[in-house]
Amino acid sequence: MSDSHISPSAKSAGKRQSDVLLHIREKGTATIATMAERFEISEMTVRRILQRLSELGLVIRTHGGAMIAPGGSMEKTFVDRSKKMASAKNALGRAAASLVQDGETVVLDSGTTTQCIARHLSGRSNLVVVTASLAVLEELAPIAGIQVRLTGGTYRRMSHDLCGSAVDETLENIYADRVFFGAATLSFRKGAMNFDSEMPKSMLQAGKQKVLVIDSSKIGMEAVYRFCGIEECDLVITDRGIKSDDLQRLRKLTKVLVAD
Repeated sequence: MSDSHISPSAKSAGKRQSDVLLHIREKGTATIATMAERFEISEMTVRRILQRLSELGLVIRTHGGAMIAPGGSMEKTFVDRSKKMASAKNALGRAAASLVQDGETVVLDSGTTTQCIARHLSGRSNLVVVTASLAVLEELAPIAGIQVRLTGGTYRRMSHDLCGSAVDETLENIYADRVFFGAATLSFRKGAMNFDSEMPKSMLQAGKQKVLVIDSSKIGMEAVYRFCGIEECDLVITDRGIKSDDLQRLRKLTKVLVAD
């Protein structure tokens, strides 16, 4: 689908959010008035952007502005994110897990949504799960019929997972039946996007079927870093909160499963 089919307002909203985040990262802290002037937008628009970034755990609201979230605050974001859209994520996890058959090997990305997939894998037998997520490991460790293969890497508190070149090295040496991954946003212009650049691209070559699992609140937005195009996903699983127009556009690009 060409950019001409995407409303200017949708494009600008995602770009403004990315620009504001990058500005705060560069400065460490910034005022609402300064950002409104810099980006030529209203202070109300800046407040809405900061609210969104705060919900994602990327900034901390301050009096009259925001600051980049330091390490100590970021440690809480995985728990905080798990609470956001909890009902929808549970439905997504159940729908994704229903695709997994006994005897398969699957890759589960790090994140609160893929943790929900793990939660619904009980009852499977002879299943191998490859992951860098310690949250996924904790969910699956008690299940006798599932073997968890944890990648190497450096522990990252903010997302309770492992990161670094060791993750890529592990993923480059396997070929699973399915790869389930999440994203911070799904842009119709740029595809699946994230706010950090450390998500391993090798994940896209690590399985026969690539499944993006994303809640509807993230669709139509933009983040900072592009991970992959929508057409590169064999399947997108989202929840019933998706807008009808967005669902139609998405189905022109790839297969879509709407979780009940």
